[in-house]
Amino acid sequence: MLSFIVWNADPEVFSANIFGTDISLRWYGVIFAACFAIGHQILLHIYKAEGKTVRDVDALTIYVVIGLIVGARLGHFLFYEWETLIKAPGTWLVELVIPPFSGLASHGATVGILLAIYFYSRSSRKDQPFFWVTDRISVIAALGAAFVRIGNLMNSEIYGDKTSLPWGFIFKREIDPNLLPLVPRHPTQLYEAIVYVLLFVLMFYIWKNKRSETPNGALTGLFLIVLFTSRFLIEFLKNAQKDFENELFLNMGQLLSIPAIVMGVIIIMMAYRTQKKAIHQRL
Repeated sequence: MLSFIVWNADPEVFSANIFGTDISLRWYGVIFAACFAIGHQILLHIYKAEGKTVRDVDALTIYVVIGLIVGARLGHFLFYEWETLIKAPGTWLVELVIPPFSGLASHGATVGILLAIYFYSRSSRKDQPFFWVTDRISVIAALGAAFVRIGNLMNSEIYGDKTSLPWGFIFKREIDPNLLPLVPRHPTQLYEAIVYVLLFVLMFYIWKNKRSETPNGALTGLFLIVLFTSRFLIEFLKNAQKDFENELFLNMGQLLSIPAIVMGVIIIMMAYRTQKKAIHQRL
């Protein structure tokens, strides 16, 4: 049985100096790109299976990519670096949309994607109402969230507290002197990634086998409840991402997860209430 796992992955796929300019490609970026490529193919499969216009997938992908990046980056500044918004407005405006994206907030990404889908569904697509679209995107988003956490693992970031469990990771690339000496820690990136993959499998199964009896919004609500409940619980095992979180009873990730969970419950209740009302009207 393993006593611990030594993790010393190089976050860069390669780096080079070309004409005096340092250029590098990081695993996080590769995984992020792969996430969109795979998600696009799954969305194509979904649209074909449901007889929707396949060309709409490209438009929807553009909406979602813009909403995700802007929402995740703006959320990072609002939730974790709000002092930058006040002290250096010019800096964050530039860093908002220009790579490398050093800091992405999943809660901000969720809001950004929902807003993007709202504008998409209102653009003369009456056969694709808002919650119909969010249900399909939620299936892909669950897998995408797992990809992001694998990217975090490759960066040796967002790890957990000390642990004596046999699968504890020693992150040799820790640079915070307050965390020395190096000791096994919870690989919270993997914990979340495993939950999100299982959520993807569950949601894809429901879409494939139960979509005719599942009201619009149900998958969206399920996604919000499961993803952010697991996020809330796993946060108890994590180190604080920012110093100010040490003074909070719950960290920022947990505080932001609560309204997302409540929203998920409300959306599911509304979805099944609407379905029940529609059934009664047909009788």
